[in-house]
Order: sequence, then structure tokens, then C-alpha cells
Amino acid sequence: MSEFTYPLGEYFTAELDQEWAEVCASATDNMDCRLLDYMVQERAESMAARDDLIVGVDTFFLLFSGALVFFMQAGFAMLCAGSVRVKNVKNIMLKNLLDACGGALGFWSFGWCFAYGTTENTGEGTTLIGWGNIFLSGFDPKDLHQWFFQFAFAATAATIVAGTVAERCKMSAYLCYSFVLTAFIYPVVVHQIWDSHGFLSAFNPKPMLGVGMVDFAGSGVVHLTGGATALVAAIILGPRKGRFYDDDGNVLETPANFQGHSTALAMLGTFVLWFGWYGFNPGSALAIGNAESAATAALCAATTTIAAAAGCVTCMFTDTFLEYKKTGEVSYDLTMAMNGCLAGLVAITSGTSVVMPWAAFVIGVVGGLVYLGFSKLLIKLKIDDAVDAIPVHFANGIWGVIAAGLFAHEDLMVVAGYQQKKGLFYGEGSVIACQIIGILFILVWVMVPMGAFFYFLKVMGIFRVDALEEEVGLDISHHHGAAYDMSGPKKEDVEELMEVRASRHGKVEVPDEKA
Repeated sequence: MSEFTYPLGEYFTAELDQEWAEVCASATDNMDCRLLDYMVQERAESMAARDDLIVGVDTFFLLFSGALVFFMQAGFAMLCAGSVRVKNVKNIMLKNLLDACGGALGFWSFGWCFAYGTTENTGEGTTLIGWGNIFLSGFDPKDLHQWFFQFAFAATAATIVAGTVAERCKMSAYLCYSFVLTAFIYPVVVHQIWDSHGFLSAFNPKPMLGVGMVDFAGSGVVHLTGGATALVAAIILGPRKGRFYDDDGNVLETPANFQGHSTALAMLGTFVLWFGWYGFNPGSALAIGNAESAATAALCAATTTIAAAAGCVTCMFTDTFLEYKKTGEVSYDLTMAMNGCLAGLVAITSGTSVVMPWAAFVIGVVGGLVYLGFSKLLIKLKIDDAVDAIPVHFANGIWGVIAAGLFAHEDLMVVAGYQQKKGLFYGEGSVIACQIIGILFILVWVMVPMGAFFYFLKVMGIFRVDALEEEVGLDISHHHGAAYDMSGPKKEDVEELMEVRASRHGKVEVPDEKA
């Protein structure tokens, strides 16, 4: 046999190696062998270049998706700013900015360590928290895109609370809460549901009930966690002054409606959030360089769109119908449309990769109704949520997790990387059982420690601003003045201008200043 060496490596199957061996055996001289060597080397280099390209595409996909998720911070900021009164705009904008900063520092320092740290995560089994890579020490730079993507999710969970406690929460308390949530509370939820060593994880070698919890993009991990924190904070913090009680503490017959100062900003925020959700849900495929992940991302984009639209129109027209039945008048509430849209987005986030498009429509419809009902329930319970984040994220976080257990399609489950199981409506109960256990775990883990934390802040007197500061507005009391210059021109300057014009053109009436 002529001299010939060919690589039996990762780029060749056993059948292909055998084929090259047979070709080599038939080679008649060293020139033929050298030609074959060259051909094999070219193939190996081509396959290596292809693998490098796939890695690059997947990395860009995750970075771009993470950037879209991070852009949702702008959406939350605009939505919150538009939904509060003009005297608190600076305060809520700063809190949204600091959410991103606190989330970055919290997830950099301890968050990733507790969520995905791998130093002691060896072998099978479960762990309470991850450990390793504290302050990202020892982290492979080639994998930092994963940290960036997960940080964007952590910041989203933190910023959900900003709107709920708006107009009465102290800045120091807010900074403490933001760090604690992103550095410890949220990462433990992530570890138990998304890390392979979590007891609820579908990626555990021995998943619960043979399937684990299906929460593809975080209806439970992100939105229920943030929503449950917001609910506890709102209860302990108490309602805004004059919302449900008068100055003497008597219950108002009709709760006061504090109208936000800019519907346009709130509308802009809603569209920005919807746009960012295309990083949130499709991006959770984590890759795009193979057929399965590409199909999953495409399905997520479709189900996300359908559920958002269904939630919007269902919530708005249901509210219109209820008003018509009560008063005989017909009107269309933009706030209901905006929050119904967001409710549909939260509801589809858990099962976005495992449900059919028709199921996404149903999930969005129910999501809009869930928001509407829970929003009215909060008012009856006298729980003040300045932007209705609790009905959107808490109530629909629960519904979204349940919906995945009802509508999960077994073929889509396999493509998305889960076990070949199906939802309750297809005749199997293991998925919905894991979903309910997951909801209970999140509620207990989040509400108990965060309740104790907020109560401690209240006892220490660092949770809520005093009554006078709240009445004046946090922009003036905390941020060197109002966000907008509302003073207008001086009266004497206007009168002087009119006199000058009158001397040139005759008498000119000074127009009445309108608010």
C-alpha cells in the first residue's frame, strides 16, 4: 500500500473514513496519495470554517437578541413616565435607569454565580444554587454573550416593580431592592428552572415527572418573579395619598383616578416593549445556526405577534362592552388596549416555542381577560399599582405558565429541546403538573423573603417618602426640580410685547392663557 495518512477526526463519519481508506488502498503511487491527503485536508479546513461561521452567527444572534431585550428598558421607562403624574417624571425615569445599572452590577457580581455557576455543579442531581464565576472570575471570554443575554432578562425582572411603587417609594429603598432581586432572588429561580441542576429544570438529566417545567422565555422565571415582588411591595408600601382614602383616613366612595401625564409616552413605551419581545421570545432559542433552532425562533416570532394582538383587542372591546352594559355609552380605552397587548405578550412567553399559532390566539384572548379582571380586583382590594404592572406580569405570568401546560404540542416540544410530552388538552398531565409546582415554588421563594425584606425597610423608615414630599412630588423633593418647565413667560413681558405691537398696529388683545 502506498504511503498515505488521512485524519480520522471529528469531521468524518466512520463510513466516510472507510471510503477514504478504500481510495487510499487503490492508490498506485505517492502522487495519488499526496493528492488524496490534500483533498482530505481541504475538507477538514472547510468543515472547521463552517463550524466557526455557525458559532459566529449564533453569537451574533444572541447578542442582537440581548440588545432587543435590553431596549425594553426604554419601553418600560416611557410607559412608566407616561403613566405617572407630571410631578414624578424625573423620579421614575431615574429608577428605570438605575434598574439597568443595578441589574448589571447584581448579575455581574453574584447573579450569574447563583444562576449558572459551574464550579460545584458536577455530575447529576440538583443543587439549591449555582456556584462559581463570582464577579465572572474564570469565565471564558468566548461565552460572555451568554452572560449579556441573561443579564438583560434579569434587568427586565427588576424593572417590573418600578411602575408599581411609583410616586411614593424612596430612592434608597429602590436601589437596595433592585440589587437584592438581581443578585440573589431572581438567580435562584433561574437556577431551579433553567439550569441543568435545578429540580424543576427540563434540562436536568432526570427531569421532574419526566419532563420538567416548560418556561421557554420566562412567563414564570421573569414575569411572575417580577410581578410577585411588585405585589408584595405594593401591599407593604401602601397606596398613594388620596387614591383610596381621604386626608382623614376615610374610605373614598369612588377611588381617585390619577391620570398619567402623557398618553403618547405610554403608547411609545408599549410599542417599544412589543418590539423588544422579539428578542425576548425568539432569542430564547439561544442559537440560529441549525434547522431546529431556526424553526423554533420563527415559531416564537409568530406566536408572540398573534398573542399580543389577541390580548389587545380582547381587553379593549371587553372593557367597552362592560361600560356599555353599565352606562349605555360606548368608548374605547387606550390604556386597556395597551395593557391588554402587554398581557398577551407575557402570557405567550412561557409556551411560545411549543404551542401552535391557533393556541397562541387563545392564550392571548384569555390573557386580555385575565388582565382586565385582575386589574379590577386590585382596586377592590385597595392595592395601588400606578401602571397596572401586577395584572400584566403577575396574573398573566401565572396564566402563561399554566397555558404552556395546557397547549404544549409534543412535536414542537421535541424541536424546542424538551422531552416528547404533550399538554393537558392533548391528553397528558405531566407537563401541567410540573407547571403548577413551578408556580408554587416561585410564589413561595419570591414572596416570603422579599416580603420580609420590604417589611424591614418599612420598619426602618426607609421605604416610603413622607406625606409632604409625596404631595409636592418627588421631582422637586428629590431631583432639583420638575421635569418640565411649566412656568411660561412672565406676565409683565407679555404685556410689554402687546404694548409694542399696539403702538405699531393698533390695539391688540392679549390672548387668554390656557392650561
